[in-house]
Amino acid sequence: MIDTYYKDLAIPEVETKRWQLAVSAGVFGWLLDAFDFFILIFLFDLIAAHFHVRKEAVVYTLTLTLAMRPLGALFFGALADRYGRKWPLIGCVLYFSAVTVLSGLAPSFTFFVIMRALYGLGMGGFWGIGASYAMESAPPRMRGLLSGMMQGGYPMGYLCAAVAIQVVTLQHGWRVFFFLGAPVALLVALLTYLAPESGAWGAQKLSSVREIFHAMLPHGRIFIYLLILMSVMLCLSHGTQDLYPDFLKSTHRMSSKRIAGMNALYAVPILYNIAAIGGALLFGSLSEWMGRRYSIMLSLVLCLISIPAWAFGNTVLVLVLGSCLMQLRGQGAFGVIPAHINELCPASLRGLFPGFVYQLGVLVASPATILELKLRDLFGYQLALAGFATCVVAVLLVLFYFGPEARGKSFLQDTSRTSEVYVD
Repeated sequence: MIDTYYKDLAIPEVETKRWQLAVSAGVFGWLLDAFDFFILIFLFDLIAAHFHVRKEAVVYTLTLTLAMRPLGALFFGALADRYGRKWPLIGCVLYFSAVTVLSGLAPSFTFFVIMRALYGLGMGGFWGIGASYAMESAPPRMRGLLSGMMQGGYPMGYLCAAVAIQVVTLQHGWRVFFFLGAPVALLVALLTYLAPESGAWGAQKLSSVREIFHAMLPHGRIFIYLLILMSVMLCLSHGTQDLYPDFLKSTHRMSSKRIAGMNALYAVPILYNIAAIGGALLFGSLSEWMGRRYSIMLSLVLCLISIPAWAFGNTVLVLVLGSCLMQLRGQGAFGVIPAHINELCPASLRGLFPGFVYQLGVLVASPATILELKLRDLFGYQLALAGFATCVVAVLLVLFYFGPEARGKSFLQDTSRTSEVYVD
């Protein structure tokens, strides 16, 4: 088993003043990012009918958004490593919010498609800057909890989208849903403006964008490891979330049932996203004393235990419990990721490196749902979901068991030259 230790782990770091503002900006920005992405999945039929196109054409815009995310991570990440975290973060959130509003104002389907592709640039750019800004600003002793809070913004955005589609009236049509996030974007921009610049960036900034990209070359080994890791992690996320509402609808006729007065097809995602937020906070906090890898591995083992109820439950209660436990544990593993990746990344590339790895992983993992659909046609929905999730979790356990860790790494010093690798 390979583990990484840093000679300067015990070096105290001065707590950044008003760090709460930087962390809040990262959390609310990622929540907004997820909301603007997931709101579309509830509007496929309405948008298709409005523009007189096939539903598949609207679904395809999700693929365009995902394909553009790595480019956004490269562009905004490079700006963040060159010019600091604050202004690229403000520019990114205002950009993708403006493009989202323009999506709601689209006069034609072609214009709508272009806006959703351009939105992908902003969505891809935000996570890398937001996560690095939050982790660099946070007190080291609180990184795990705040990492879970940062990543918990994603299921919170999904949850808000599911609630909005139930609460906001449709009498004004589908366009209004693309305007709801604009005030939050202004809040994120204000929080970032009031927060201090990252001290870690100031201590290790590079002098040009060219130097930033050149500096990536010596770190190919950790880049490849993290890319593989994030690709498989995102297979777990997409594999347990994307098709699950359709699974409930087609296999269990959930759309004809109700939970707490709501259509069960919307109520179940609301419940399991609440569980996902709790899981991100729980396992993020556990990672401070268990270590990043072991807390993730614990959540993955618990995922395996959840699969029978999640995939093979035959009552509404069992399916709700199974899906909540699956997302609590699966997103619990994701809750550790912002801290884990930022601690492993090169110090001078923390704006670019984490986001690019994450978003490339999204792109690599994007065929996961297609693979699950093919498995469904061969073995049925239940076996397809269960088999895919089991294989993905098994691969992740191996990757984390043999992978590196740098919990508590100082962000104010370049530890890339002082690290030592021990083999246990």
